[in-house]
Amino acid sequence: MKQGIYIITDSVLLQGRLVASVEAALQGGAQIVQYRDKSSDSAKRLHQAQQLKQLCQHYNIPLIINDDLELAAQLDVGVHLGQQDGSITLARQRLGAKAIIGATCHNSLEFAQQAAQQGASYLAFGAFYPSSTKPLAQLAQLDTLTQAQHLFNLPTVAIGGITLDNAMPLINAGANYVAVISDIFARPVEEIRQRTQSFNQLFM
Repeated sequence: MKQGIYIITDSVLLQGRLVASVEAALQGGAQIVQYRDKSSDSAKRLHQAQQLKQLCQHYNIPLIINDDLELAAQLDVGVHLGQQDGSITLARQRLGAKAIIGATCHNSLEFAQQAAQQGASYLAFGAFYPSSTKPLAQLAQLDTLTQAQHLFNLPTVAIGGITLDNAMPLINAGANYVAVISDIFARPVEEIRQRTQSFNQLFM
């Protein structure tokens, strides 16, 4: 894993335009795609995840499934697990040594340490800013990113309310990736590529 933009899909924002929007972000240089859909329609989720897997393979970019180990195992892709979404140890056993497994650590270096010991590939911290996706999330501190860089030999992902205007402090604090939903996917498809490129330039 390198550094850059980590895009997370949103089933409401991207209704009817999921593949076109993700492809535009990939053209703009997105480095990781996370498929996030909390609906219970497993057939739809499988179909969409298959479409995204094909797209990500074309661009040689990893696809990660949010909170669904079974779907990730079925498609042979990575998974991102929250605190209540199952064991990283189990996910590592199911998906194998090479799979990307992400862990939500909120603002806790203790959670991060446990995740690292259990075999996580990266550590996600946040929310750093108030977010429309999770408006009640407790905010994380910039210092947590810096400390995580020193303590763990793993990439860090910053998440939560991140926009082009507020991403730079997170990168300066040590985030390898910034995870973006609304500031990219709330835009029309034709603007997504350019917006993603603008984010990428922050890492240069």
